[in-house]
Amino acid sequence: MATVTFDKATRIYPGGDKPAVDGLDIEVGDGEFLVLVGPSGCGKSTSLRMLAGLEDVNSGAIRIGERDVTHLPPKDRDIAMVFQNYALYPHMTVADNMGFALKIAGVNKVEIRKRVEEAAKILDLTEYLGRKPKALSGGQRQRVAMGRAIVREPQVFLMDEPLSNLDAKLRVQTRTQIASLQRRLGVTTVYVTHDQVEAMTMGDRVAVLKDGILQQVDSPRNMYDRPANLFVAGFIGSPAMNLVEVPIIDGGVKFGNAVVNVARDAVQAAANKGDRTVTVGVRPEHFDIANGNSSAALSKDAPAGLAVTVNVVEELGADGYVYGTAEVGGESKDLVIRVGGRQIPDKGAVLHVVPRAGETHVFSTSTGERLSD
Repeated sequence: MATVTFDKATRIYPGGDKPAVDGLDIEVGDGEFLVLVGPSGCGKSTSLRMLAGLEDVNSGAIRIGERDVTHLPPKDRDIAMVFQNYALYPHMTVADNMGFALKIAGVNKVEIRKRVEEAAKILDLTEYLGRKPKALSGGQRQRVAMGRAIVREPQVFLMDEPLSNLDAKLRVQTRTQIASLQRRLGVTTVYVTHDQVEAMTMGDRVAVLKDGILQQVDSPRNMYDRPANLFVAGFIGSPAMNLVEVPIIDGGVKFGNAVVNVARDAVQAAANKGDRTVTVGVRPEHFDIANGNSSAALSKDAPAGLAVTVNVVEELGADGYVYGTAEVGGESKDLVIRVGGRQIPDKGAVLHVVPRAGETHVFSTSTGERLSD
């Protein structure tokens, strides 16, 4: 096993003037499962391909353990890659597919059979070893691709969106299998996905990229609780965090007809930048619904908070999500609020919502950086 280090690694494609990956600086611990996540075109697959040796590194360095592999060919890096399209040989059996790399490397037949059978047992593929890929389901093919990586006993697993070709139910099942398998084998793994739910449920740590630049790298819990900027706040979480630009007033910020207390140092930091507004982030589960007048209300006649008109309700049994619109600063703003499964409002109803005390995130509207602790 080994650590993986991206040391200000940069990739600029020929003819391009903007880096696809710009100064990527991450250290992946020995045996760690790191997920690279971000929207299409953010540089996550390029980063993985740089590590694999499939893309040149224009500046900076990449190390696996103590070895500088920046300019080594892929075959000398001691890595195994799992692709989203499986890349199996259709004319070979499952056993031959899994053992092919070892055969090319000159490993003797007895050792190949032993490793293939061990991997097949781990992946529940023993009864399929004599079949061709066309006789397997998508999930089984993906397990064969995993088996082919396992038998090589590499220092690092690289996985490029390996679940994107599977249906929703199988994707959930297979991501659990991959995560538990990685923990069992203890092999350092770098995993690329555009699905932030996948990232949050699988990774020991998650690295979020945007436009080739690393935005934040942290544990899933810390990233959810303390997103570093507006992009991460809006990207991580399903449904996404509600982000509302609100004016700063004495005592906090104005949220509809209520004053919401936020961290005083956050408001002061925004004022020091000359901002008259801040962007307040609230997770769907952190809204309280005001049923009547409240001491937080600025008006004596209206319930406290922001008036949200219900457009759509998703009922999930134990709870539900209300998708609604509210007037904020003269503009219509979409909001998502989680409600109890027995408290589902009617379509067209108006809810007055207030962010729960201590559960708000404050960001600079001008720079997007996090202001609150």
